[in-house]
Amino acid sequence: MPTRPHYILLPVSPLFIAFSLVCAFMLNLLPWGRWFGAPDFVALVLVFWGIHQPRKVGIGIAFCMGLLMDVHDATLLGENALAYTLLSYLAIMIHRRVLWFPIGTQAMHVFPLLLMTQAIQIVVRFFVTGRFPSWLHFLESVIAVALWPVITWMLLAPQRRAVDKDHTRPI
Repeated sequence: MPTRPHYILLPVSPLFIAFSLVCAFMLNLLPWGRWFGAPDFVALVLVFWGIHQPRKVGIGIAFCMGLLMDVHDATLLGENALAYTLLSYLAIMIHRRVLWFPIGTQAMHVFPLLLMTQAIQIVVRFFVTGRFPSWLHFLESVIAVALWPVITWMLLAPQRRAVDKDHTRPI
């Protein structure tokens, strides 16, 4: 069985975490965010940091990001906040287990979390409006899981650089 390389990662900068959350929020603000199947980038980045840095990005940040998304979407105040809080809690709960798996298996662990987030949002909307969207609405989670390897590569890239360049050592 081939082994995959394990990188020794540098500590993540809190500024980079904040930058990634702001970028995810800005991607959700774009007009194509309302298109059918467009992923929820804030949820995806919250899951990533909840798994990789659970002590730095927790439930409080998820709640605040949820309130920001509620204001942006003009939805019931607390709808996204509730969903993101539960998403962050569950990501923190499974973070030790998920990190042992390769990227593809990690994506399969993240998939139910993203589905649960969408289900919570849909249930809250159903109780408020009485309307249920089509089942194709859950395509958003499938696309988000397909983006998991790209998001992982992008958000771990700053931590993989060498502190001092030395061409004689492999790490």
